[in-house]
Amino acid sequence: MTVHTGRHFLQIPGPTNVPDRVLRAMDMPTLDHRGLEFAELGFAVLAAMQRVFRTKQPVIIFPSSGTGAWEAAMVNVFAPGDKVLMCETGQFAVLWRGIADKFKLDVDFIPSDWRHGADLAEIEKRLIADKQHAIKAVCVVHNETSTGCLTPPLEVRKILDRVKHPALLMVDTISGLGSMEYEHDAWGIDVSVAGSQKGLMLPPGLGFNAISEKALAAAKGNPGMRSYWDWQEVISFNKLGTFPYTPATNLLYGLREAVKMLEEEGLENVWARHKRHSAATRAAVKVWGLETQCADPNAHSPALTGVRMPEGHDADSFRKVVLENFDMSLGTGLNKVKGKVFRIGHIGHFNDLMLMGTLAGVEMGLDLAKVPHRSGGVLAAMDVLKGRDAVPMAKAQVA
Repeated sequence: MTVHTGRHFLQIPGPTNVPDRVLRAMDMPTLDHRGLEFAELGFAVLAAMQRVFRTKQPVIIFPSSGTGAWEAAMVNVFAPGDKVLMCETGQFAVLWRGIADKFKLDVDFIPSDWRHGADLAEIEKRLIADKQHAIKAVCVVHNETSTGCLTPPLEVRKILDRVKHPALLMVDTISGLGSMEYEHDAWGIDVSVAGSQKGLMLPPGLGFNAISEKALAAAKGNPGMRSYWDWQEVISFNKLGTFPYTPATNLLYGLREAVKMLEEEGLENVWARHKRHSAATRAAVKVWGLETQCADPNAHSPALTGVRMPEGHDADSFRKVVLENFDMSLGTGLNKVKGKVFRIGHIGHFNDLMLMGTLAGVEMGLDLAKVPHRSGGVLAAMDVLKGRDAVPMAKAQVA
């Protein structure tokens, strides 16, 4: 067994690194979740998540993974046989479709090559063809974590408005929220689905639904069965600062602290930081002579970069070399891209030096694994990062 010193580098695109501040915030005694002290925490985190989602509408917090939040979104607004339009942008879009299938929804699934975001032209075409408005919702993944490709929710909303289609807009932003621009209200999103373990810098265990008035009305009129996931019951308890189930109390302590950290930095600055790290990573990949999994230059994710391996080289074998030699975990390829892609997470609690260490580990790993590449990727990334403060630093030195 190899013994490593220092901290493990967790560079998968979720679960992400949990800041020490958040870990300390969670290190609290068990709290009475029906008492006044908990109600203060409950009200605080519910308001905090409205600010993060940029909404004045209810945000539901479930003790669950993102998968639970997917299911909650489905069972509240749909009944068996309802038609939904979904887009195959990667593995997580496929898994969301799988939940829809299990609940016997009629899924119209737009295929893709897993190298682009959702096909907006095809979405518009199918909505126009739906003269009877049988489609109850359009479901898209904002940031496809398996590929590193974005789908812009606002553009989907513009399509719905342009063709005057009443379908709900449902968005999985599990790896988007807290790492890139997201506007639940301003973009006209009806249901947003998110999780705690990505840009929110927490361990797994919290799932979120942000809900529009239109979605709430659809849920009230939906006779389908649900209990644990029932929005109406949760909202009624939330008015008292509590929940109808036993909440994940210590994760909520962490959530309150994580949102404080995001707001101290400023959400716009958080989004800009992720974009910089994404640009620096792509600069390194380009110099290495490798391809990104995302083939659309306008759809690159700020949260992660999927890197394609040259023909004849296995991504998981390369990941094993990096883990054994440098104690760094990189994301695996999923489903169709298993063994063909590795993923570099640059999401959450992350800074320039952490990125440089990550890219150095990748470049050294490429050497050790004998993967064909050119050297100099780390230097290219460094040039991108140094460009940020060149002028302000020069002014400070003159002063």
